[in-house]
Amino acid sequence: MTVFTALLAGLVLGLGLIVSGMSDPAKVLGFLDLGGAWDPSLAFVMGGAIAVGAIAFAVARKRTVSVLGAPMRLPASRDIDRRLVLGSVLFGIGWGIAGFCPGPALVALGMGEGKALVFVVAMLAGMGGFERLERRGQPAVADAS
Repeated sequence: MTVFTALLAGLVLGLGLIVSGMSDPAKVLGFLDLGGAWDPSLAFVMGGAIAVGAIAFAVARKRTVSVLGAPMRLPASRDIDRRLVLGSVLFGIGWGIAGFCPGPALVALGMGEGKALVFVVAMLAGMGGFERLERRGQPAVADAS
């Protein structure tokens, strides 16, 4: 049942990304182009996602198990540290260069978008490099604490 639910959730997310235009790099780059022909439509998509997410997290905080019976594992730390800020900056730079973030890139890859393949390969290489550094006991991004 868990695998079916995950598949269904992924399909709904992918469909939502396609319908909202988040899987189209040109639309994303139009949103990020504040000095040119700015397209604010994705701001409404993100605002809606944040609202739904905020409600879901508020409900989840009150539960000890998920609807499917799995233990609830919410992030414990609320600290904004150097690693979080630098990771966010790197994410934003990658998003601005490519017009993709991970979810929409996977959707675009499934739709046969060639640029998405380059992005996903680079993303996986970056994730692998991060994991190797973490396993060595060296933080991938120096911690300020």
